[in-house]
Amino acid sequence: MLQIVIPAYNEERRLPRTLRELRRHVTAHRGVLGRVEVLVVDNASSDRTAEVARAADSAALPVRVVRCARRGKGAAVRAGLLATDADLVCFMDADGATGLEAIEEAWRRLLLGADVVIGSRAVAGSRTEARHCRTRSVGAAAYRSLAGRLVPGIADTQCGFKLLRGPLARQAARQLETAGFSFDVELLVRLRAAGADIQEIPVTWTDVPGSTFVPSRHGAASFAELARIAWRCRALERPAPVSVPAVALAGSRG
Repeated sequence: MLQIVIPAYNEERRLPRTLRELRRHVTAHRGVLGRVEVLVVDNASSDRTAEVARAADSAALPVRVVRCARRGKGAAVRAGLLATDADLVCFMDADGATGLEAIEEAWRRLLLGADVVIGSRAVAGSRTEARHCRTRSVGAAAYRSLAGRLVPGIADTQCGFKLLRGPLARQAARQLETAGFSFDVELLVRLRAAGADIQEIPVTWTDVPGSTFVPSRHGAASFAELARIAWRCRALERPAPVSVPAVALAGSRG
């Protein structure tokens, strides 16, 4: 069984389309994927996110709502992973930015022995359609450089698609402390420290309007989170120290 975690904060507009596309995809690939369940984590939304998620529940694709009162994407993903019980778990963004064909390729890699497969916009074969301004692009490049010092060899820590072996995912989630957008980095540090074989795969990625990540509001905080992750996990991988550059104020996520 595969369980897919979707963190959602005020996603009543984008979530229905993502769930419809996911249902069609799962139905078309039922022979490969078998039983699939979606866990939408309502991250203290003030809109109808939980209602539209429940409305999408069907026999073809069961959808369950998990509540997470603590704000932050990292907190929501942690709550979702801890609510799973499947052998394989995945998390993806509510906007459906990553092409769903990544599910089958990640599944294949796990069958071949990988423990964790993550989507990457920075490896050969990936196709991206982004509308970032120059300032945000510079901030994203600086962020990737610093994140790379914490998880060397991983080109893109922030793509929203990751598929993991269930027990390993829940073990790492129990230790996860980062509540904000940089949680992916801490998760990967902890997975690698646990001896996980982490592989990146190319994805098709489209920038979908309506992101809750606002560079002017979340950029500096994301860099500060990297510094805290480096300190918190220093005994695991002994990552290089991280200092927050001025460009952090411009934005960070790629």
